[in-house]
Amino acid sequence: MIVVDDILIDESIPNAHFLCDLKKCKGACCTFPGEYGAPLLDEEIPEIEKCVEAAKEYLSPKSLHILENEGYIQGKPGKYTTVCINHRDCVFVYYQGNIALCALEKAYIDGKTQFRKPISCHLFPIRVGNYGGKFLYYEKIEECEPAMQNGKIQKVKLSDSVKEALIRAYGEEWFSKMINVFESEK
Repeated sequence: MIVVDDILIDESIPNAHFLCDLKKCKGACCTFPGEYGAPLLDEEIPEIEKCVEAAKEYLSPKSLHILENEGYIQGKPGKYTTVCINHRDCVFVYYQGNIALCALEKAYIDGKTQFRKPISCHLFPIRVGNYGGKFLYYEKIEECEPAMQNGKIQKVKLSDSVKEALIRAYGEEWFSKMINVFESEK
């Protein structure tokens, strides 16, 4: 394991290659089967609340119906997630053709909001666990195999692929320290 400022990092992260290939994976990370959607930090709830109206512009009638009748979050403090539709799509999923995308992120990109998307989504496939402190680990899933192959072909490391998210979560200084530690481990 690697430690940077009390954050434990899975040893597979520095050497993994990863670059999303939406044409092949179809946005699978937004449509995983299960009871729960994306993990949410408590402090993200008011930020998402400010974005819901702007995100609605991109959503399907079914998503809008779920938002109006069930809301967008479930759980309790410290354990919130987004709501899923039929145990698959996050309530904020919209489709461009057959590719699942995030309406929160679309509203952000279009300049309609200031919140991009939940940090758990932005960091993916890096997940944040807790061992009495933060633990970053690489969640390898079959649906992301095209991203792993694309990363190898394009020579893009996982840490570079999610650089913006890591900086958003932990800061520029922490990210630089992490890269320096990765380099010294070679």
